[in-house]
Amino acid sequence: MKNNLLSKSIFGCLLLSSLYTNAQKANLEVDASKTITKIQPTMFGLFFEDINFAADGGLYAEMIKNRSFEFDKPMMGWEQPNTKRSSLNKESGSALPINLSKEKNNTNFCRVEINNDKGYALINEGFRGMGVKKDAKYNLSLKAANHNGAIKKIIFQLIDKDQKVIGETSIVPKSEQWTNYTSQFTAAQTEAKAKLKITFEGNGTIDLDMVSLFPEDTWKNRKNGLRKDLVQLLYDVKPGFLRFPGGCIVEGRTLSDRYQWKKSVGNIEERKTMMNRWNVEFNHKQTPDYFQSFGLGFFEYFQLSEDIGAEPLPILSCGMACQYNTGELAPMDELDPYIQDALDLIEFANSDVSTKWGKLRSDMGHPKPFNLKYIGVGNEQWGKDYIDRYKVFEKAIKAKYPKIIIVSGTGPSPKGEHFDYAMTELKKLNAELIDEHYYESPKWFRENAGRYDNYDRKGPKIFAGEYAAQSVSGANPNNRNNWECAFSEAAFMTGLERNAEVVNMTSYAPLMAHEDAWQWTPDMIWFNNLQSYGSANYYVQQLFSTNKGTDLLSITQDGKVLIGQHDLYASAVKDINTKEIIVKLVNTAASNQEITIDLKGAKLGSKGSIITLVSSNVHDENSFAEPKKISPKTSEYKITKGKQQLNLPAYSVTVLKLKTI
Repeated sequence: MKNNLLSKSIFGCLLLSSLYTNAQKANLEVDASKTITKIQPTMFGLFFEDINFAADGGLYAEMIKNRSFEFDKPMMGWEQPNTKRSSLNKESGSALPINLSKEKNNTNFCRVEINNDKGYALINEGFRGMGVKKDAKYNLSLKAANHNGAIKKIIFQLIDKDQKVIGETSIVPKSEQWTNYTSQFTAAQTEAKAKLKITFEGNGTIDLDMVSLFPEDTWKNRKNGLRKDLVQLLYDVKPGFLRFPGGCIVEGRTLSDRYQWKKSVGNIEERKTMMNRWNVEFNHKQTPDYFQSFGLGFFEYFQLSEDIGAEPLPILSCGMACQYNTGELAPMDELDPYIQDALDLIEFANSDVSTKWGKLRSDMGHPKPFNLKYIGVGNEQWGKDYIDRYKVFEKAIKAKYPKIIIVSGTGPSPKGEHFDYAMTELKKLNAELIDEHYYESPKWFRENAGRYDNYDRKGPKIFAGEYAAQSVSGANPNNRNNWECAFSEAAFMTGLERNAEVVNMTSYAPLMAHEDAWQWTPDMIWFNNLQSYGSANYYVQQLFSTNKGTDLLSITQDGKVLIGQHDLYASAVKDINTKEIIVKLVNTAASNQEITIDLKGAKLGSKGSIITLVSSNVHDENSFAEPKKISPKTSEYKITKGKQQLNLPAYSVTVLKLKTI
C-alpha cells in the first residue's frame, strides 16, 4: 500500500514537472501573411480628468491659488499674518473681498487697506506651496486700482519655508482705474514650498484682482501656459486621442455645477471659477480648497490635443448629474440647451470664422479648425433615463453633423444589469462607439484578457475608456501603482490589441495626481510642485502606444490565442511604415519562461530590438526617489534563421521588434 502511494506521489511530481517544463518552453506561431484588421490610430490614448489637482495646481501652470478671490471663501489661500479680525489693525492693515454684480463671472476683487506699510503683508500659499527652481524666471501679472495714488509701490517676494526671500520684484501702480501690470523675477534657490509675499509702500487703499504667477518656461513657451514636464510625459506616450475634461467632472454633483464648456473659453479673466466636484467627495481625502479656475478650458484642451498629436475627444453632459450623487435629471422637454451645447461645440471646433463659435476660436488664436471627429454624450450614466437622452442627442447631432462619431456609455461597471441593459439598447440603436469602464483587481485583468474574443464583429465598436487595476479595491485610498497591477493591465491590453476589430480606443484612468492633494489612487502620473514621474502603469501604456503598429496579426500556441495559459499573454502586429513585426509578450509567472516564435509569411532581416519592462517584486513601484525603478530597457536583438528564441523574465512585459525585408 505504501509503495502504491509512493508510486502515485512520484507520478504526480513527474506530471507537475512535465507541466512546468511545458510552461517553460512555449512554442508560439505568428502569421504575418495576412492582416486580420487595421489597428486604429486611436487605439491607445489618454483620459484627462480634473481630479487629484490635475488641472489647477497641476497641468495648468498657474502658481497662485484663488488668484481672483472667487472661491466660496474669497480669501481662501491668502494669509495676513499681522492682521487680526477683532482689531482695527492700526499697525498693519487688512484685506477684504468686495463682491460686484452677480451678472458677471469674475464678481470679486480684494480691497486692501494699509494703515502701516511697515507692518502689513498679504501672502498666497500656492497649491500646497509653490515649486520654484534656482535661476528660473517667473512672470507676475495683476490688475490694480490705486485709490488717490496712495500706494507708491507693491513689492512681491518669493519666500521659502523659513520666510527667507528667494526672489523679488515690484510694480508701481500709477492709476486709480483698473490697470494691468506685469513684472518678472528670478528665483535664487530651488524650493518646493515657496509662497508669494506682497507688501506695500505707502498707506491708503488699493484694489487687487487676477494676481497671477507663472513660470516663464511653460510648454511651447506659451504665456499663461501648461507645465512643461507634465505635457512632456503626455507627449512621450504618443497618444492616439485625448479625452477631456472627464469623467465625473462632466456630470457635476448637481446639474448646476456640471462642466459647461462655454464657461471655459474666451477671456481668461471672464471665466467663472467653480468648486471642483471632487473636493468633498471622499472622506479619506477632503480638499475644500479644490476649485476650477478654467484657465485650462476647452480651447486649451483642443490645443493640447493638437500639440501631442492626439485626436480630441470631448465629453459633454447629457442632462444627468452624477448618479452616485444627486442623480438630478433635466426633463426631456428641457434638453435643448444641453443639445445646443453639443452642436455649438462642434461649430467651435470645426467651423470657419464666419460662424459665431468659429470666430471665437479664431479670436483665441486658432483660425484653423481643430478637425473634431468624436464627441461623447454623457460620462458613465446608466439606465433608461440615459438611453432616452442619448437617442435625442444622437438624432440632433447626426442631423447637422452626420460624420461626427458619437461615444455612448454602459455605466461604471463591466458587467451587471445596468451594463447588460445599456449594451442591449445601444446595439439596437446601432451605436458607433460604446464606452466601457472597469476598475477591478489585478487578477480580474489577467482573467479577462479574452473578454472581447467573442464580441460581435459587426456590432458597435468599443472604447475601453477608463480602466486601472486596483491593488486593494475601487476608490480605496490604499491602492498602489504596484508592478502586479501594471503587468496585469499589460496582460489585459494584449487582449484589447488582439481584438482591434472591435476595440478602437483605450485609456487608463485617472491620468494624474498631486503627491499632496490627491483624492483617488492609483494614477498613471504622479507629480509634486517640482517633480513628476510615470508609474509602472505609465510605462506599460507607453510601450503599447508607441508600438501599436498598423496591422493586426495572429499569434497562437497550438492554434489558440494566449490568454493566460501557463501565465503567458501575447499579441502581434506589423508596422508597414517601419517594416517591423512587433510581438508583445507578458509573463505573469514567478519564474522565467523560454519561448520560441515561429514567424510565417515574412522575410526577416538580421537585426531587431527587444524592450523589457520587468521587476522581481510584484509590490515594487516607481517613486520620486526612484522615478524609473520600473522603466523600459532596450537592447539589440540578433535575428536567427528559423525560430526566434526568447527568455522571458518572471513578471515581465517584453516587446520584440523584428525588421523585415
